[in-house]
Amino acid sequence: MNIDWAALGSVFGVSLVVTVALVGLFTLGIIGLSKQETASASGGGSAALARTGAYACFALCAAAVAYGISLIVV
Repeated sequence: MNIDWAALGSVFGVSLVVTVALVGLFTLGIIGLSKQETASASGGGSAALARTGAYACFALCAAAVAYGISLIVV
């Protein structure tokens, strides 16, 4: 049995980078929602911008997960 170590390392590296990117994007969404709550409590006008950015981050996370599922299924 031969193991292609280069391919295994490549898959590991790509998986690690994508995982860190998705966690970072989700974290930015959570931070955006917390900033929206803070801005709306203080009466600032940036609450809508923070909420829109947070929703965009969550949408990108959902799109990445859907793409990954489509790669597995198809």
